[in-house]
Amino acid sequence: MFAIVYITTSSKEESTRIGKKLVQERLSGCVNIPNDVKSFYYWEGNIEEDTESVLLVKTKTSKVEKIIKRVKELHSYENPCIVALPIINGSPEYLNWLNEEMERDSNK
Repeated sequence: MFAIVYITTSSKEESTRIGKKLVQERLSGCVNIPNDVKSFYYWEGNIEEDTESVLLVKTKTSKVEKIIKRVKELHSYENPCIVALPIINGSPEYLNWLNEEMERDSNK
């Protein structure tokens, strides 16, 4: 019923902009942006090394597809990392709060 969507971005500013949008639009009840991460990956045949920012987006599984679509609209990368991981268990009080926040009217 719930998931964490792991997203990398080019900077803390980009993570902040995307994270706030996802919460404002009630696609997520909470977004965390931990300290920057060092990333190594292949891109167009070359090994790249970057400092990136991470978003940990807590949401309902029913909203994951909308999050993927929205992040692609907002993101600066051609092919952003957007990966959903299921939440298999958690504090019932926290999960209830998370659910309630995403059910509220986003226009209020």
